[in-house]
Amino acid sequence: MLCLGIESTAHTFSIGIVKFDKGKCVVLANEKDLYSTEKGGFIPAEAAKHHVAVCDVVLKKALERAKINIKEIDIISYAQSPGIGTTLEVGCIVAKSLAVLFKKPLVGVNHCIAHMQIGKALCGAKDPVMMDVAGANTQILAYEAGKYRIFGESLDGGMGNYLDKFARELGLGFPGGPKIEQLALQGKNFIELPYSVKGMDVSFGGIFTNIRQKFASGRYSKEDLCYSLQETVFAMLIETCERAMAHTGKKELLLGGGVACNKRLQEMAKVMCKERKAKCFVPERQFLVDNGAMIAWLGILSYFL
Repeated sequence: MLCLGIESTAHTFSIGIVKFDKGKCVVLANEKDLYSTEKGGFIPAEAAKHHVAVCDVVLKKALERAKINIKEIDIISYAQSPGIGTTLEVGCIVAKSLAVLFKKPLVGVNHCIAHMQIGKALCGAKDPVMMDVAGANTQILAYEAGKYRIFGESLDGGMGNYLDKFARELGLGFPGGPKIEQLALQGKNFIELPYSVKGMDVSFGGIFTNIRQKFASGRYSKEDLCYSLQETVFAMLIETCERAMAHTGKKELLLGGGVACNKRLQEMAKVMCKERKAKCFVPERQFLVDNGAMIAWLGILSYFL
């Protein structure tokens, strides 16, 4: 069984081709093209134009990488939620057009669950708590009592969005998370910031306001502010993950989402799991970020199983 998956929930347009081989996930292609800016932030209308411009090229690259003809595809899947309306629309139109043109079944899937399922398939996790931390999504998820459930989340906005907002304050482009990570490596002094954990949930709004004021004061270096921001918000996320693991009794933590590419966050997650005698699973970078392969794999699971 072959599935072509289309991811377009935000700044990434990606097409993945996955094969279901004796119960295993075999990724044949996972091509992508990212919308970015040198200044400013994410502009939905411009991101949608980017996706329209690159969709044909990404599709061609994916088919060439997989060494197949599109007629060999069994089903087509696409990310239908959650995401940004303008970019989701592009992926939906491309998927529906291919399904009609080549007479293939079409299935829409959930972006967040796709992160979990590709991580489980490729890392060997059995029943994990997942920390999905990306641009707009910051959730602690797990499959419990027959349903996917959210055990904790951000009360105001996604971790990645706040990193991008602070990056704009620093005069950096989009996406800002990787640039903040590099600056944080040069930080030496920890600056106290608000620490906002409310039960199983987190809140970033007050932290952003506070750190923006500190930066505007001119009393602190960019490096120290980035270092302190990471240490604070990542500690908040790890605390809520540990609380979710204790609540559910699960012994596995799976990371997902673009922010999870951050090496410091990965390090903190592994330390926490080691102390709990639990396992921490971190997929390859190409499967942590938004990608078409995860949409294709969930398309197979949703349609055939």
